[in-house]
Amino acid sequence: MTLENSSQDHNQSGTLYVVPTPIGNLEDLTIRSLNILKTVDLIGAEDTRNTRKLLSHYEIHCPLTSYHEHSEQSKLDYLVSELKNGKQVAIVSDAGMPGISDPGTVLIQRAIEEDINVVVLPGANAALCALVGSGLPTDQFYFYGFLPRKNKERKQAWDELLMQKSTIILYESPYRLVDTLKELKEHLGNRRMAVARELTKKFEEYIRGSVDEVLEWAKTGIIKGEFCLVVEGSDGIVLNDTEWWKELTINEHVDHYIESEQLMSKEAIKKVAKDRGLQKRDIYQIYHKIDK
Repeated sequence: MTLENSSQDHNQSGTLYVVPTPIGNLEDLTIRSLNILKTVDLIGAEDTRNTRKLLSHYEIHCPLTSYHEHSEQSKLDYLVSELKNGKQVAIVSDAGMPGISDPGTVLIQRAIEEDINVVVLPGANAALCALVGSGLPTDQFYFYGFLPRKNKERKQAWDELLMQKSTIILYESPYRLVDTLKELKEHLGNRRMAVARELTKKFEEYIRGSVDEVLEWAKTGIIKGEFCLVVEGSDGIVLNDTEWWKELTINEHVDHYIESEQLMSKEAIKKVAKDRGLQKRDIYQIYHKIDK
């Protein structure tokens, strides 16, 4: 392992600046970020149209190039080449910190591999704003971001979150908010939570309460803008109180523990018996009768 000083020159290469942008309120662009965007040679933007509006507001005139999650390898190579040729490059997302549920991670990793200096600037981030404003514990938190869209991967994500003791932070779009809240109730139970919308904007709003109370709000509330969901962590008892497994067959229930907790079948069968209030021998007989 080598230790690096980010202030040192890296083989005369340029510097990649990771610059957070406002998540709603243009006044949240820091003075340092403003100065960097004014002085770099090139800005890689998730959406050049959105970034051009921001730059126009601050009368910044800097060349832009698109760089997003669907960019081809050639665009990554281009940005790295510019950096290696001594150019100063900034990367921005549409809102918030690049790399946090936004493009940027691959470029940052590549720059580090190429011994290019990477400087991350502090700034706006929706997850942290929502966490602090939620009223839930902030000493430990688990940022998940957007849940997977595919059913199998989505269920695995809920299984992973079920016994997470830290406060959980999720992102969600207005189009899937209600469905996600229903799934949250089904998989994690009626926990305390907060939903934050329009953060830093004029109509910023927090809805705090149980999952049931937030669902009740969703019937008449304004479902508009991007949402942050902050959810109370597990108290270690939720697994026994919530019948998350009720839609599973006994075979699937046992397999879940084998795969998710890396248990031997004997231990998985023991846990299934406890969940369902059945005898271990009955679960054993049912499970081992199945033709695999």
